[in-house]
Amino acid sequence: MLDNFDIDPVFTPEQVLENRGRVAIFIDGSNLFYAALQLGIEIDYTKLLSRLTGGSRLLRSFFYTGVDRTNEKQQGFLLWMRRNGYRVIAKDLVQLPDGSKKANLDVEIAVDLMALVGAYDTAVLVSGDGDLAYAVDAVSYRGARVEVVSLRAMTSDSLINVADRYIDLEQIKDDIQKDPKQHTPYRSFATFSLLDQELPR
Repeated sequence: MLDNFDIDPVFTPEQVLENRGRVAIFIDGSNLFYAALQLGIEIDYTKLLSRLTGGSRLLRSFFYTGVDRTNEKQQGFLLWMRRNGYRVIAKDLVQLPDGSKKANLDVEIAVDLMALVGAYDTAVLVSGDGDLAYAVDAVSYRGARVEVVSLRAMTSDSLINVADRYIDLEQIKDDIQKDPKQHTPYRSFATFSLLDQELPR
């Protein structure tokens, strides 16, 4: 009889965080950028890394993004990221017939998620792309936990359903947004770099 089942979580949130083990972070740069636009914030990537790691042991943090090799300011941002805790995986933007530009990095994210299973205990995926649900499910079956972090309005239900934990960016935006008075070398990047790319699904 279903009424007799206790549907409360087995572990408290504190216990879940204590048992995260080694953490690997996988950030879909384009998806995060548009989520930040929706929230009306600018991401502080130092705060973001700290918040996603949450005091656990960080194996590596990957940042996936499309790039325009001729854009010096964007190259400056990516150099800053590389020097501040991120492994950047970049792919050249391809111009579509309608004039928009796109660089789909779903395959790269999925391959890295799978290739590193065993090296990490918990994967933190910053994306709402439902195309990654199959890879997340496969990672879970191989014994790793997966936490999905994204804006709920931009997140596929299929991705949430296969995650061990879901965090809405709306709930942590105060922890990861940049102080409006703060000046950083990559500040101008957020104003233009991905605006001409195709919106994520």
